[in-house]
Amino acid sequence: MLKKFFCFLLLLLNPLLAQSELVYFPDKLNVKPFFANQLEPKMGFLFDINKTELRLDVGNSVDILHKYLSGNETLSFGADFFTYSLLRRKKDFKFPVAAIDYLFGLNAAYVNNIDKLSYGLRIRISHISAHLVDGSFSIIKNGWEENLYPFVYSREFFEFTPFIKKDNLRLYAALTLIYHVKPSNLGKDGYQVGGEYLFPNLLSEHIHGFIGSDLKIMHLDDYNLNFTFQTGLQFGNENAEGISIYYEFFSGKNIHGELFNRNVSNSSIGINFDF
Repeated sequence: MLKKFFCFLLLLLNPLLAQSELVYFPDKLNVKPFFANQLEPKMGFLFDINKTELRLDVGNSVDILHKYLSGNETLSFGADFFTYSLLRRKKDFKFPVAAIDYLFGLNAAYVNNIDKLSYGLRIRISHISAHLVDGSFSIIKNGWEENLYPFVYSREFFEFTPFIKKDNLRLYAALTLIYHVKPSNLGKDGYQVGGEYLFPNLLSEHIHGFIGSDLKIMHLDDYNLNFTFQTGLQFGNENAEGISIYYEFFSGKNIHGELFNRNVSNSSIGINFDF
């Protein structure tokens, strides 16, 4: 199915690609990750304030090529590879991994920039698989902690995310269509809206503020609501690499596939290396 999708996409876009400038491995993403969306590539930590847990994100999204269709329009193709892990904080600076989720896939995006207004669409086709790790297993008990037992969890999906950006405000919506999922009784659709605002040069030329929120309805064994709120400071170039320090509140179903049916409510402090 993946091969057929991209063959169709390339056939559809071939007339446009033949008449435009092509740049391989550009130095920036056509669509930057959305601040408060949980399913974005990140490089950093998220420390739960009230629990001995933290989230570790390792991965990246890379644009392989950009096609400049006109002075304002850009078409891109890229790839996503990242993990997000649940770690336990133990004594002696030990952080056993309790659960880890892997995501890899391909993406395509179209962006049209007109003065201070831009709009576009990002399409991702991705695979996620989830696993319990040693931090969920007790050597003393010789068994799994908290009545956890590993099972096969994976999903392959299309995600369509149209967005619009005016000055420093960006709004988006998303539709997720899952074409294969295990356990097979889980739902195959998801709906999402979100927004974010960047305060450039808030404290100095290289210190910017940001705020964002995300609301997601995911069909698991039932329809469930996940809410994320983020606010913080970004150090560096607002449109390039830097470091972000932020506060996050999350409420809803656990984002880790092996724990998908557990309700969580977390306040956390995060550190992220922006790319």
